[in-house]
Amino acid sequence: MNKTLHYLLLSTNSTFHKKVFANLNSTELTHGQPKVLDYLKYHDGCVQKDIAAACEIESSTVTSLLLRMEKSGLIERRMLNGNRRSLYVFLTEKGKEALEKVTSVFDELEKIAFDGFSEDEKVDFIEKFFRIYNNLTEEK
Repeated sequence: MNKTLHYLLLSTNSTFHKKVFANLNSTELTHGQPKVLDYLKYHDGCVQKDIAAACEIESSTVTSLLLRMEKSGLIERRMLNGNRRSLYVFLTEKGKEALEKVTSVFDELEKIAFDGFSEDEKVDFIEKFFRIYNNLTEEK
């Protein structure tokens, strides 16, 4: 196995993605939806542009993603406080059930990924990985 950063990032992402969907095969979730559900876990009732920014997804992609999620009954979009300019995205009961499954899968895969790591090693890795993320996302 090639131990360069780019190779490990790409390979790990691909493997993680495959395992997520292998474990979610009993659901009808499509690519992108677990990430949106995970975001809504902490931001239920947010606007679409916030989802796009936080999930790092193009606005047009989020539009089609949310439309599919709305059609399948995972979310609903509604106005708040009479503001007709913005629709807010809320999880439905079906969406909350799907989120529970997604959370369970994410937690289990994280547990597997950190098998054999001490708590200090895990924290240290997350901090360093976050620094890598910040380095790559900062405008220089």
